[in-house]
Order: sequence, then structure tokens, then C-alpha cells
Amino acid sequence: MKYRKKPVVIEAVCWDGKNFDEVMQFMNEDLGSKLNYEDAEEYSLKKGEVSIRTLEGTMTASKNDWVIKGVKGEYYPCKPDIFEQTYEIVN
Repeated sequence: MKYRKKPVVIEAVCWDGKNFDEVMQFMNEDLGSKLNYEDAEEYSLKKGEVSIRTLEGTMTASKNDWVIKGVKGEYYPCKPDIFEQTYEIVN
């Protein structure tokens, strides 16, 4: 048998290696203290990657990966080519 993915509208933001604040706000991420936040931001900007807490544990989004909010409010990274093949903009 063959199956088609049900059409689902998702929210997403692209991690461009510089928009740490935007990604953290998108995920409603609370890193605790301002110092923790600044340390995480510095690490992410330096490495070009950001940590994403997923249902399967912590995953990493590399520069130009998308961070997707799933249908149950969970977050996960997605590679740009997969995102492009799977999703389109909803007007």
C-alpha cells in the first residue's frame, strides 16, 4: 500500500546562524538566567548551530536548517532540502 502525508499547517523559522533571539522566541525557550542565555547565544553564534529540545532529546540545528513546531507543539530541526520538498508557504 502507498500512503500520502496528510496536509498539516506548521510554523517554522530558519536558523541563519545569526538569529538566535528569533529562534529562542519562536520556541518559547527559557534558558534560565541572563548569563545562561548569553552563554548559549555566544556558543550558537560561534559554532553556527543551535540546540533544539525535541521529544527524542536534544538535537542540533545547523546554519540554514529550519526549526519546525509540530502539530503537538513539539520542536525539531529540518534540513533545508527536506523542508523545501515537504512544505510550501500558506497564504
